[in-house]
This record gives sequence, structure tokens and C-alpha cells, in this order.
Amino acid sequence: MYRRLRELREDRDLTQTEVGKLLNMSQTGYAQYELGKNDVPTHVLKRLALFYQTSVDYLLDLTDEIQPYPRKIKNI
Repeated sequence: MYRRLRELREDRDLTQTEVGKLLNMSQTGYAQYELGKNDVPTHVLKRLALFYQTSVDYLLDLTDEIQPYPRKIKNI
């Protein structure tokens, strides 16, 4: 999973600081995710999947299919 986080970020020419800002955290905090030193919370996984337009399964290395699943429309 950690390799995928880095690859997705680098493919978009983003820094760890930029992704950290997206997640409202520091660069060092985000770097811990990419290094595999800290587990990535579910809400962060969801936000990254939406940002990178992929699925949480792809981030977790459960599939090689980068395309996201169709989104559900929530009833309000």
C-alpha cells in the first residue's frame, strides 16, 4: 500500500507537503504513511481514494485495477 501512495503522489508531481495539506496534516505525518510507520486511518484512505480517483482496494493493494468503483448516490 505504501508504495502505491508514493507512486500516485509522484505521478501527479505532488510533494508530501502538498498531500499533507490536503489531509490537514504535516509533511512528517504524511511521510509516516508512505514509509509504513503509521497505519492510515479509514477516513484518510477514503479521502486519498477520492483525491486520486481510485478505489481504497487499489490503495490497499487488493486489486491492480486503478479505476474507481461507481459511486453511490446518497439519499439526503
